[in-house]
Amino acid sequence: MYDRILIATDGSELAEKAVDQGLAMAKAVGAKVIVVRVTSMPAPMVYEGVVVALPTEEIRAEIAARVAEHFTVLKSKATALGVDMETVHVEHDQPWQAIIDTAKQKAANLIVMASHGRRGISAVLLGSETQKVLTHTTIPVLVCR
Repeated sequence: MYDRILIATDGSELAEKAVDQGLAMAKAVGAKVIVVRVTSMPAPMVYEGVVVALPTEEIRAEIAARVAEHFTVLKSKATALGVDMETVHVEHDQPWQAIIDTAKQKAANLIVMASHGRRGISAVLLGSETQKVLTHTTIPVLVCR
């Protein structure tokens, strides 16, 4: 049924619940797991007509270090369960698109991700990466709350 499960995480507490669910499912069905974490660079700030650019290479290195540390923790969870795990860090301004692209590139046949379940104006203002993945992919998606 599912032999390659892509788990999307942003490192949040809710996303960690989705990681745990995805790992448990992978163990139950004997699937390989691909964990993807999508990050984006902060936009330059404009203050009184002056553009303040941040030191992108320093920020990129800091983000990469945090993601690598997070992946180390997740790999130890997977190892403890006997689940084969691959990790992918993608820099992209649209996380939903990066998740779908990675799932296709890695031939995943299930995407597991969390949803905050926002409704109303907060959903409109903040958007929902999960909703966008559900709308734009043909790969089955397991949404965890």
